[in-house]
Amino acid sequence: MSDPAAGDPTADTPPPSPFHRLADFVALPRLGGLALSPDGTRLVTTVATLDAAGTKWQSALWEVDPAGQREARRLTRGPAGESAPVFTPAGDLLFTSARPDPAAGKDAGEPTAALWSLPADGGEARLVLQRPHGIGGVTVAADTGDVAVVASTLPGAADADADKERRAARKDAGVTAVLHESYPVRYWDHDLGPAVPHVFWVGRLPAEPAAGAPAAVPGWRDLTPDAGPPTGSGDDVALSPDGRWLVRSEEVPDGPAGRRSRLVVVEVASGDTRVLVDDPLADVHGAAFSPDSGRVVCTRESQSTFAEPPDYTLLLVDVATAQSRDLTAGFDRWPSAPQFSADGTGVYFLADDDGRHALFLVDCDGGAPVRLTDQGAYSGLQVARDGSALYALRSGYDTPPVPVRLDPHAPGQDPAPLPNPGTIAHLPGTLRELDATASDGTRVQSWLVLPEGASAERPAPLLLWVHGGPLMSWNAWSWRWTPWVLAARGYAVLLPNPALSQGFGQDFVRRGWGDWGAEPYTDLMAAVDAAEQLPEVDQTRTAAMGGSFGGYMANWIATQTDRFSAIVTHASLWHLDGFSGTTDAAWYWQREFGDPLTEPRRYDQNSPHRYADAIRTPMLVVHGDKDYRVPIGEGLRLWYDLQKRGVPSKFLYFPDENHWVLTPGNAQVWYETVLAFLAEHVLGEGWQRPELL
Repeated sequence: MSDPAAGDPTADTPPPSPFHRLADFVALPRLGGLALSPDGTRLVTTVATLDAAGTKWQSALWEVDPAGQREARRLTRGPAGESAPVFTPAGDLLFTSARPDPAAGKDAGEPTAALWSLPADGGEARLVLQRPHGIGGVTVAADTGDVAVVASTLPGAADADADKERRAARKDAGVTAVLHESYPVRYWDHDLGPAVPHVFWVGRLPAEPAAGAPAAVPGWRDLTPDAGPPTGSGDDVALSPDGRWLVRSEEVPDGPAGRRSRLVVVEVASGDTRVLVDDPLADVHGAAFSPDSGRVVCTRESQSTFAEPPDYTLLLVDVATAQSRDLTAGFDRWPSAPQFSADGTGVYFLADDDGRHALFLVDCDGGAPVRLTDQGAYSGLQVARDGSALYALRSGYDTPPVPVRLDPHAPGQDPAPLPNPGTIAHLPGTLRELDATASDGTRVQSWLVLPEGASAERPAPLLLWVHGGPLMSWNAWSWRWTPWVLAARGYAVLLPNPALSQGFGQDFVRRGWGDWGAEPYTDLMAAVDAAEQLPEVDQTRTAAMGGSFGGYMANWIATQTDRFSAIVTHASLWHLDGFSGTTDAAWYWQREFGDPLTEPRRYDQNSPHRYADAIRTPMLVVHGDKDYRVPIGEGLRLWYDLQKRGVPSKFLYFPDENHWVLTPGNAQVWYETVLAFLAEHVLGEGWQRPELL
């Protein structure tokens, strides 16, 4: 593809979009999270950009005008980046950063994440709270300004000094071992223990001292002294607006090697802790307080079983009596991220719905939820305290996350973005919605990206991308799975939501439950059939790819059909029995598939490795060694099984990446390798090994 107009990433001419050149793509600003000031006049977001060396993404805080009149402006420029912004009632902006303390001596050592404050009336940020081994999270009481933080602590350490001494003793002795006495032992990409999170009460942050006066040292009080292995207090915590209560999600054992979560509430003044919601058949999490501090709303996730997938609902809970009731009974979607309205009469929440991640409002006195947004996927919801507006990040396959202002009550909204540094002016193609009909008559919804210039005269090669999860759906922008990079090279990209996808009702999930190789596979093939009927799509040049569950489906597709010219499988499940015992949360998957020793049927029927002899399609296997959700053994065995059968294949291995690929250099190499592999097998071009491999 040497024609610059066709998207040659090496061309010297200016590219028509940032997706045509990978170096431009990885340098795009990436917005995440929002914080709204109490008076509603300031809206702050984090923006990640490449650091000066171009080797990592570094976040800074930017202020966005809630009224949409002024351009966004950058607030911080720390060498270590800044994140997790939150306002105090006085309007000061708190954030965490590992930037060095300007008042520290030369022997202070490497700085860790600490809490900083940017004054409401301007000036330099100052360090307000630190702990030798860092601060992991912060929550602020909206009315009083009291603060609680999450920080990692070794067992038996009564205070920060004792924790520091214990860590030093382990280091001096050369001890890195961890003794586990309960399951699990790791999570996603990191080992659990020996230190675990604790929640500490700090109260009011000290005021800035007068010139020459010593800085005040805040007191620390452990609100979770009994938090122990393997997960400690967790970091799902919230303070009531009046500062009286702290509510958190606490993990407890569920059977010999299982876990579930419940809600506990701590009376801050006394430290007394009691259970608020404990359901032996559900996980309860994500609590938020009402404006009057008397109630919380939280998410209840029913435990899946061999016969049934999970289901979600919202619970409204009285803090004093612990009485609760279901706010969304009969609502056939999965609500999440609830927040009270400004007057406390309603609850806003998010839920996948028909290929969108929509914003809803439900009245606390009952009634059906009202969908407030039309298109797009929403996150980071902020509710103005005077009830005048809502703010959120809106994304979709036509836009990365950008801040928007919403009416608190109007349905069917699709707001324009507020001025921000993350809007992309031009995409190399068009987005459309595509429906297919499955063999049982069920509708299968997809998103289809068509590259510029695709037509009946110049049909585009088709790439099927399968989402992960599996209990999720394609509905939001993804920097890791960006179809526009492929569209810039002339590919049409199909993003289907097959059985097991959420946002289409509980029965749609049930269609694939415990039977991943059946309806999820046939739904995908129906979606591909529908796409191939379009005159803009070339059905003779097709490929398939996916990551995590999508990687499982890529492997399953390889064993079931040879209709594709190439398959890319990332962080994929290959041997379901082996995966079920080595993943970081084995109990979750065995609820669906059963014990492989006593209930092997689902493993035998759905494990791709059993059908390896049928593979004829060239495959690119991608896996990171730090992936604890789908351990590296899955990729290694798949690679060996392909090689010993003589299947044309390559293995892109990342020794220091996890389930995702998180560094700019490796992300660029990932796309380069995928593009080269597809060019060889789909476009018929010669193999071009990425330069740095």
